[in-house]
Amino acid sequence: MAFTPAQLAIGANYTLESYAKNDPIDQISFAHATLDLLVTGKEVSFFGNGIFNEKLFTSNDSNYQNYSGADQVTYNERDPNRFAKFQYYSNHEGFWFDEDRLIANGINIADDGVAVPDSTEKEQLVNLFKSSWTALKNGIQEGLALEILQNGSQSAKAVPGLDHIVSTTPGTGDVVGGINASTSTYWRNNASMAIASGGIVAALDSMWDACIRYGGAMPTHIRCGQAFLNAYKAESTTKVDRQIIVTPQGGTGMDPSITRVFYKGIELVWDPTFEMLDAKLGAITYPWTKRCYLLNSNFIKFRPVKGHWMKKRKPEKLPDRYVTYYAQTNKYGLTASKRNVHAVLSIA
Repeated sequence: MAFTPAQLAIGANYTLESYAKNDPIDQISFAHATLDLLVTGKEVSFFGNGIFNEKLFTSNDSNYQNYSGADQVTYNERDPNRFAKFQYYSNHEGFWFDEDRLIANGINIADDGVAVPDSTEKEQLVNLFKSSWTALKNGIQEGLALEILQNGSQSAKAVPGLDHIVSTTPGTGDVVGGINASTSTYWRNNASMAIASGGIVAALDSMWDACIRYGGAMPTHIRCGQAFLNAYKAESTTKVDRQIIVTPQGGTGMDPSITRVFYKGIELVWDPTFEMLDAKLGAITYPWTKRCYLLNSNFIKFRPVKGHWMKKRKPEKLPDRYVTYYAQTNKYGLTASKRNVHAVLSIA
């Protein structure tokens, strides 16, 4: 027998609900650790006129003064609030089946609207859609993971990501959320670049203190590349801690490896996406594998546009092609309400 176009659409939607919306993004695998951090704390948001306004408190406008007796004192008008304005951006993943590919998979389509698929056709349809949506899911994950790390210069249609909000060159003309960091010193993240061998812990101490001094809050998460993580391990293990293991066969075994490392009680989490990005970009001033980010997740937000997160699409067939289309789209922005609570470091 065969499927009607309507039955095919129902099968696609069922597979999409099962494999592309509930599971793939909200439960992102460890391989994209920075994206996982941001999506876990996502806040569905409205973007009025395409803009989300982060409300900032930028100054006390203090006119503190001493006086005695009948001395004259002064007053001022205070305007301590500002808005950082962030846009949303759109992305798309999609695939199509032509009629011959469906036939090759044992699936026939009846355009007359009358069809009863047999069990073999149903099984083939599920297998075909499952593999296609799995590939789409992985494509969305990888695309988002790479995009949220970059500064947006790769495309005017791409979100300005972590490299934009936590800049390697703060204070040199960065305009983030419409605020120029070169003139607004409160709007600068902290940075320590080209750290010499043996200086990682000292640099982390300095950046940690800077986040607290200027931002008033301790970092909550640390993400880094493999080269930085290995250098940190080497510097911090002047004394090797060994785990003694009692084996079932009697006697003991010894494991000198290090499974996890911490700074100020926060685990340094390696994000393999850093190395994926290096492979994509080629030679850059500060390779991602050598970087480390001290982040405060309370002041950097992944904001899907309400009603447009993991939105399934089923475009109409074109009149001149016997092809069926399926897609998934997203609209989201990445915003910051404080930059001086974050820091970026890089080894030389």
